[in-house]
Amino acid sequence: MFKLMSTIVVGALAIVAPAAAQAALGPDAASCRPGASEPAFLVNVDGFKNRDGRVRVQLYPANSKFLQKGEWLRRIDLPVTRSGPMRVCVAAPKAGTYAIAVRHDTKGNGSDWNDGGGFSRNPSISLFDLKPKYQEVAISVGDGVKPVDVVLNYRRGLSVGPVRHN
Repeated sequence: MFKLMSTIVVGALAIVAPAAAQAALGPDAASCRPGASEPAFLVNVDGFKNRDGRVRVQLYPANSKFLQKGEWLRRIDLPVTRSGPMRVCVAAPKAGTYAIAVRHDTKGNGSDWNDGGGFSRNPSISLFDLKPKYQEVAISVGDGVKPVDVVLNYRRGLSVGPVRHN
C-alpha cells in the first residue's frame, strides 16, 4: 500500500512540475492563478531575438493617449527569462477594453536600434508606422483571466517583423 501511495505522489509531482515552470511572472502573478475572478491579462510574450535585457509590459486604457509617455495604467518591468515564452500577468483595474504594449530592451540600456516590441492582437508594423492605432490593438477582459499572445518584432534593415530562427 505504501509503495502504491508513493508512486501516486511521485506521479502527481511529475504532472505539477511542468506547470510550475510556466507560472505567471510579475508582481500581479496571483491575479492570473487558476480560478481567479478579478480582471487580468496573461500576456504570453514570444519571439525573442536574444535572452538578454528586460521586458516591459504596459496596460493602456481606452482613451486617446495610447502610447504617450506616462499614460499607461499598469507597467510590469522584468528581466528576460532564459527560455521559452514569458508569461507576464497584468491585473486590470476593472472589466473593460484595454491595449497592451510590450518592449524588449535587448541591452537593458533604455533604448537602441536593436530593441523589439509588440502589441496585443499583433498588428503589422513598419519603420514608417511603428505605433498602431488603439483600435487595432484593443482587447476586452471580463471577470477572470484573458490570455493574450504577443509576438515581438525587431528592425531588420529597412523592415520590421518577427525574428526567424533557423
